[in-house]
Amino acid sequence: MASLINIGMSGLNASQSGLHTTGNNITNADVAGYSRQQNVQRANGSQQYGHVFIGTGTTLSDVRRVYNAYLENQLRTTTSLSSDAAAYLKQVAPIDNLLSEADTGITGALKSFFTAMQSAAAKPNEDASRQLLLTSAQSLSKRFNTIANQLNEQNSNINGNLASMAEQVNKLSATIAQYNDQISRVAAVQGTPNELLDQRNEAVRQLSELVGAQVVEREGNLDIYLENGQPLVMGKTINTLQTVPSKNDPTRVSIQLNRGTTVMDVTSSLKGGEIGGLLRYRSEVLDPSLNELGRVALVMADQINRQLAQGIDKNGEFGAALFGNINSPEQISQRSIAQSGNSVGSGNLDVTIKDTGKLTASDYQVTFTSATGYSVKKLPEGTSMGSFDLTDNPAPVIDGFTLKLNGGGLSAGDSFKITPTRSAASNVDTVLTDPKRLALASPLTATSGSGNKGTGIISQPDLTSVMDIYDPAQRLDLQNGLKYSTPVKLVFGDEKTIPQTYKLLDAKGDPLGSGTIIPGQSNKLQFSVPMVDSTGAPINDASGNQKSFTFEMTVSGSPKAGDNYTIGMTGAGSDNNRNGQAVIDLQTKGTVEVGANGKGISLTDAYGKLVEKVGGKTAQAQMDVDSTTALHTSAKASRDSLSGVQLDEEAGNLIKYQQYYTASSQIIKAAQEIFSTLINAL
Repeated sequence: MASLINIGMSGLNASQSGLHTTGNNITNADVAGYSRQQNVQRANGSQQYGHVFIGTGTTLSDVRRVYNAYLENQLRTTTSLSSDAAAYLKQVAPIDNLLSEADTGITGALKSFFTAMQSAAAKPNEDASRQLLLTSAQSLSKRFNTIANQLNEQNSNINGNLASMAEQVNKLSATIAQYNDQISRVAAVQGTPNELLDQRNEAVRQLSELVGAQVVEREGNLDIYLENGQPLVMGKTINTLQTVPSKNDPTRVSIQLNRGTTVMDVTSSLKGGEIGGLLRYRSEVLDPSLNELGRVALVMADQINRQLAQGIDKNGEFGAALFGNINSPEQISQRSIAQSGNSVGSGNLDVTIKDTGKLTASDYQVTFTSATGYSVKKLPEGTSMGSFDLTDNPAPVIDGFTLKLNGGGLSAGDSFKITPTRSAASNVDTVLTDPKRLALASPLTATSGSGNKGTGIISQPDLTSVMDIYDPAQRLDLQNGLKYSTPVKLVFGDEKTIPQTYKLLDAKGDPLGSGTIIPGQSNKLQFSVPMVDSTGAPINDASGNQKSFTFEMTVSGSPKAGDNYTIGMTGAGSDNNRNGQAVIDLQTKGTVEVGANGKGISLTDAYGKLVEKVGGKTAQAQMDVDSTTALHTSAKASRDSLSGVQLDEEAGNLIKYQQYYTASSQIIKAAQEIFSTLINAL
């Protein structure tokens, strides 16, 4: 027959185990990843006594870990999404403030520059206004430099963070593999190691904070796969992540998966976690922002320099550049990045900006199909821009730039990444230091003859020939032509003859051209003047033809016969401010993204688009953080509601097991008293 003492002892043991489990739950309530445990009891086998079976007590069959794989997987997934969104927002929010704030962005500096230009144009001979304009130009270029430097510094920080995170991923992968090994060995002989299982799950969750991963349970092991299906952990074996300079762009690190015998680049396929957030931010915001900022800087410097080159300064000299040459040798060479796998001894590509209005904010991939033939694709979408050859003359203009081989030779398969605008904001600088050299006056000035009798009114002439600041020979020829081929004189014929005739005469009185006007109307006249040098000899082009410069002006009213107007070079100290006004017009002129129809957007609008884009990304990132945080909080609450330790519940269990223990001890006491009574009776 069953022993009453044994039954009581089994109850004591069960109650004591319950107290131990409850106490363990309470003391581990704040341990990350801990799953509460429950005792599972079962009745001992009954013993037959006559025609009945009498129980023999209870026994502890298991200490069960309260766990749900679905809830745990949901927590891992939301952890990865939440970390991704938080890392993205942490990077984009400061850049949004940097670009949009009046004290740090470009808009305020641009406005200050053009305000200073208006002041200088209003008082073209005042040195103080000119000096203020130079100071504003220096502030503008430094503002571009500051923003670009912060963006580049952020890229360096991202490179360092990715390297650190890759090391953390490797350590966690090794830890998970060790847990797989320990759990397999313990489970084979000693049952379920609850604490090891919890610790392994917590390591996987921490891994999910760093990178998105898929978890597959196989024979008691947790195998970890990256989002692209490549294995990170398989049982006791791990593959490691490593950061290396990108093959296409050494300034950006890429992430490789080292599988022992093979190494593959997984940068583009890594999603989720902090690593995914940083990579997503770099491709969606950082690189496009650097490119767009550089494009605005290039257009600004180029257009202002070009316009100033069309004018005359306070000294009576042709205009000097306010900003540095956008096609300096250093900048030309920095716009091309050779792929690390290019053939030995291969050269680099020089990238020259030909038309800033046609520039985009994209990068390009150039791949050589032969020693001179190459194809161009626009990144990141991979749109084909066509196939070309280095021997093409003139060199083809691709979205505003041309390519030229610099040193060495190339072979089929060689590749280059072209970044036409990325470094421009860092390199823009104000090179003009003498305020008198600011060319605010237009190069040609028309004066009325002293004996004019009619009511004819002329506008000041506009030079329509463009001085190419990037072609010194062309610029010098045009400057000499303007200097030595003027003045010219416009003389009107008999006003009674309708239409009225006119002639354009050179300084010697020889005719250069003729035409007619309708008196009383506004007549737009266009002239071409053959150019000569200081000796009076013709200035010829490469084919031996004499070059000319062109200008236009408007005549209204009714000139009398013999009325004349002299068009000559603007002298030193002139009050003429028309070139300054032309520079001011660049504030609203469509000089960026100029399409085939000749229409584009202004500098301010182009920068505004950048601010708007980054602001939109920031707002979206904030919404992503809010939503993923809510999902993560909900998933954690669901997991904790099942697996988490509830202290009130455990306190109740503690009292319950105390009472069980007391009751079981009373069973033993009753058995002792019965045994004593029986002995005494005998």
